Amino acid sequence: MEEIQKPENQGLSAASGVIRAEHATGDLRLHEFRSRIFRNTRFLRVWLPPGYDNSANAGQCYPVLYLNDGQNLFEAATSFTGVEWQVDETGDRLIREGVVPPMIIVGMDNAAKDRIREYMPHRSLHPMMLRVQGSRYPSFLIKEVMPFLARNYRVASGSENTGLGGSSLGALIALYTAAVCPGVIGRMLLESPSLWASNRQIIRQSRRVKRWPQRIFLATGTSEVGRKEQDQSVVDDVRELAGILRRAGLDDERLRLVIEDESTHHESAWARRFPEALAFLFGS
Repeated sequence: MEEIQKPENQGLSAASGVIRAEHATGDLRLHEFRSRIFRNTRFLRVWLPPGYDNSANAGQCYPVLYLNDGQNLFEAATSFTGVEWQVDETGDRLIREGVVPPMIIVGMDNAAKDRIREYMPHRSLHPMMLRVQGSRYPSFLIKEVMPFLARNYRVASGSENTGLGGSSLGALIALYTAAVCPGVIGRMLLESPSLWASNRQIIRQSRRVKRWPQRIFLATGTSEVGRKEQDQSVVDDVRELAGILRRAGLDDERLRLVIEDESTHHESAWARRFPEALAFLFGS
């Protein structure tokens, strides 16, 4: 097994093979996870809701939201940009306020230098990426990650209790997974999805999908790239995807489209929109 870089500067403690992030809000547990499908190792960051370990809740099972680029979700020290999504703070607050039910949120770390390859489902000339591995991602999630969570935590079954999401290429591969594995994912978060990748092949593929998740939160900013024509193209692509979803039967109760003025392609934007996304996807 190859070595992976241990998280730094987080005040971590380890017990029974589980690393606990002491400075996160709530109970954040890190598992070193070996994938046979991708043939590499990464961390799964499992955030548990308030009261998970209380004896009174021993029989309760919880919905799960799986999110890509797990390094960027909970702590600034591990984030690529030094800015986190504040998933732990937002989850804790919305659960305590009763906006969403108690739930588990899982951050699946990306594979660093192989991130683009794993998150690209189709070959691409821009960027040049011919040996992509994204077609393996649905099996990685469904056959490896989900069973691991079910073995180790009290996970509620069914698509209505299963969410998946990410940003940028992490959103692209989430969309691809929902397209090729209908009925598995019931809640989907797509932040600034890289719909342009592989000459927009995911948009063409989406037109053929007949069964989508029960709820989808789709968002982007108007300044994603920082150049006017490309920014408009990003927004146009997102609006086109929203149109495809609407024609497939997703009304306002199932699809939330957010085009945020002047918002950029950055963790700070995704953090800002995460409370609305979580409330829409899992709220009553």
